[in-house]
Amino acid sequence: IMLKELIFGQFISGVKPQHLSSVVLHRSKRMVLDSIGVGLLGSTTDVFELALQHCQHMYAPDDISSVYGRRGTKLSPTLAAFVNGVAAHSMDFDDTWHPATHPSGAVLPALLALSERMPGNKPSGLDFLLAFNVGIEIQGRLMRFSNEARNIPKKFHPPSVVGTMGSAAACACLLSLNASQCSHALAIAASLSGAPMANAATQSKPLHIGNASRLGLEAAQLASRGLEASPLVLDAVTGVAGFSAFYEDYMPQPLTSPNGETHTFLLEEQDMGFKRFPAHLGMHWVADAAAAVHKFIVGIESNTVSPAQIQDIMLRVPHSKYINRPFPESEHQARHSFQFNACTALLDGEVTVESFSPAALRRPELLSLLSRVSVEHPHDNPANFDRMYGEVEVTLVGGDVLKGRCDTFYGHWRNPLTNESLRKKFRNNAGVVLPPENVEGLIEAVEGLDELEDCTPLLSQLQ
Repeated sequence: IMLKELIFGQFISGVKPQHLSSVVLHRSKRMVLDSIGVGLLGSTTDVFELALQHCQHMYAPDDISSVYGRRGTKLSPTLAAFVNGVAAHSMDFDDTWHPATHPSGAVLPALLALSERMPGNKPSGLDFLLAFNVGIEIQGRLMRFSNEARNIPKKFHPPSVVGTMGSAAACACLLSLNASQCSHALAIAASLSGAPMANAATQSKPLHIGNASRLGLEAAQLASRGLEASPLVLDAVTGVAGFSAFYEDYMPQPLTSPNGETHTFLLEEQDMGFKRFPAHLGMHWVADAAAAVHKFIVGIESNTVSPAQIQDIMLRVPHSKYINRPFPESEHQARHSFQFNACTALLDGEVTVESFSPAALRRPELLSLLSRVSVEHPHDNPANFDRMYGEVEVTLVGGDVLKGRCDTFYGHWRNPLTNESLRKKFRNNAGVVLPPENVEGLIEAVEGLDELEDCTPLLSQLQ
């Protein structure tokens, strides 16, 4: 029986650009564009500034790789991968897949940093996209080996586990490591993985993505220098925990190496979810349900919604402790609060980037509505991004009851953002820190990435 880790290593070293279908190319370029946009916007956050100062002050500079949103600032490749990964998740605005993880932010910063480090000719755009898709594929395959991983997490934050493995796989692919080295890169990455869910809704949660990107890159580099690790990490060995340390019901299956001209990537079968506002994915269901109630109240009573009209609010959402926060005290808690996002959408008709500003968090009318919220967890509403729904029931002072329900929000993989909507989100995000010509240059570079002989046009727009 061939060891699973070696099978994965053979896949990473054996997959070729021609195995990327037009659907996978299209979807992965959307992911690249969105991830760069949220990272650029994330470079304006306090947690990004803290991470950048840490890298600049605690380590000797090695001016090679660019930093999101900081013209003229460069770091070593591993530190650039770290801070840009932090930026990607600093506002919880990055993409989400099923089973639940944030795949792009763990992979893209590492590949950008590594590409800038490569001497001479840079990787072609197609080789860059191949490595990116390998990093996404490995994450998806590992999560499908566990039923536990299909639900909203309780123990480990998934990007800190599979994200590190995906980054290692992507970097090993871009470095053209052989099958044995790719296998060791994954095993090394497993020893650099894992962060607890208790740090969700804090400034430390973005570090999970930054570390996944950085440590996966380091794992690939260590493997390229000959460092070896256990060949059993991805196997289910009784009495010796490998990857099962993260998912107790982990049952690995073979990963078929490309046979001839064909390979079907998971991204072909399972599209990506893109967020319309910067918060935990679960918030999008309650926000859309509450926005529907807002529209109805405005239509029958007035041009605005005020607490004076509302007697009480009932939310029917999945049971998930870390996103059930009745009175959030910080922007990071607010991004992980069913109550906050429902009340914001009820008041304003939508949730936006500005909804999480200090002034918005302290609004008296918002605090008044929060005090009227109750929560129920129906048995038919599982903590699973593929099966959950959000329901908001508002009882008005006069006794009328209004109900909004969302089964699939706009941006979910079943109802994906149009290219126009995705570009609008990118322009809004990237335009905060880049001049218009760079914003449009990035859109053009990503759209035509598979046609570029080398990825310099992409890298130069970020410099």
